[in-house]
Amino acid sequence: MEIKTKYLIVISFDGLSTKDFDKAAELPNFKRLLAKSAYCKNVYSIYPSLTYPAHTTIVTGRLPKNHGIINNTLLQPGAHSPDWYWQRKFVKCQTIYDLVIDKGMKVAALLWPVTGRSRIQYNLPEVFANRSWQNQVMVSLYNGSPLYQLELSKRFGKLLNGIKQPNLDDFLQQSVLFTIKEKRPSLLLAHYTDLDWARHFNGFESEEANAALVRHDTRLGGILDELENCGISEESTIIVLGDHSSIDEDKIIYLNVLLRQEGYIELDKNGHIKSYRALAKNCDGSSYIYLKDRSDVGLVKEIKRLIEQLNDKYKCIEILYTSEEASKMGADPYCTFMLEAAEGYYFLDDHTGELIKEVDPDEAGIVPHITVNTHGYAPLKKDYSTVFIASGAGIRENVELKEMSLVDEAPTMARLLGIQLNDVDGRVLREILK
Repeated sequence: MEIKTKYLIVISFDGLSTKDFDKAAELPNFKRLLAKSAYCKNVYSIYPSLTYPAHTTIVTGRLPKNHGIINNTLLQPGAHSPDWYWQRKFVKCQTIYDLVIDKGMKVAALLWPVTGRSRIQYNLPEVFANRSWQNQVMVSLYNGSPLYQLELSKRFGKLLNGIKQPNLDDFLQQSVLFTIKEKRPSLLLAHYTDLDWARHFNGFESEEANAALVRHDTRLGGILDELENCGISEESTIIVLGDHSSIDEDKIIYLNVLLRQEGYIELDKNGHIKSYRALAKNCDGSSYIYLKDRSDVGLVKEIKRLIEQLNDKYKCIEILYTSEEASKMGADPYCTFMLEAAEGYYFLDDHTGELIKEVDPDEAGIVPHITVNTHGYAPLKKDYSTVFIASGAGIRENVELKEMSLVDEAPTMARLLGIQLNDVDGRVLREILK
């Protein structure tokens, strides 16, 4: 298969929304990129529309049920901070980066989700110390490329302030520029979270979110300049994309409080979950419900009736999907139900306290899991799509696609690199390729 580009640079601006497109198009570097690009303003995400499932779709071309990353975090009943799907081992299919490596080419991934312990040669994985006995440095080195990470830390570590933004993306930006200049990978994947962070804790249209978008424009300009300074811009393709949009919310649903009150969750003497017959696992704007025995028809009916009674009282559930309906949308087929939160609501997993709680905006970003804006909702919601912009080698200029899906991105990127992704749920966007 013909290789259409020598260097493919994939920049994910987490949370970049269709509603950002016109504003971004007026910023100098987005405007510079769009002047010679193919793009789509309406890219439909996956279900649940969360960062880890979405970024795995971006590199596999498959829906969550087919690549295995069906949530951000693992099902660990009662854990206040469950582990995330950090490592490559959780992905059940081939990825674009594995195929690139198989062809003898180099890959760099910087804070790209679900790449821990992968074969990527220059890997700074997105992973954090989640246990009291763990150290952030050691966890990162164990899951990525130690010498590469130490080199980045030595050069740019002073920019960091833990994982706080915009410091983290400032560190990431310098690491990306260094990697382009010094490592020249055939495929570079970089995940920026400044915009998503700002919206979670301040709201979609907040000043903080607008400032983050402007910072992203500056970062984009730095990458474009670096490609030119290295003399490789004509041989390079740059793709800028988002993974999902987001929606403001002000109320939290704690489904496990209800399930505990009704006797479906049993606690030990310390108040921890001892066993369960039914358990909720949140995806922020949506929530799975898992049953210990999915074949128990009576239990299925009981839980469905319980959720309907909850909704009759609070009007907090927009849709209840069956397992079959959720699977058809790409979500985990092993759930019994998938619940979509009504406007203004999102889900958390605590099993004690209030069933429905008003969000205190002052707690957002201070108290774990408390936000004023989130995602995870069904991808076809109005004004909830994301964007895709491609420019450079192998890309036709001034082409606008009316709509596309996140699953189309991986097969298209694979085609640019002269490789074939098999059994994908999307398609190659041939209309944007030379």
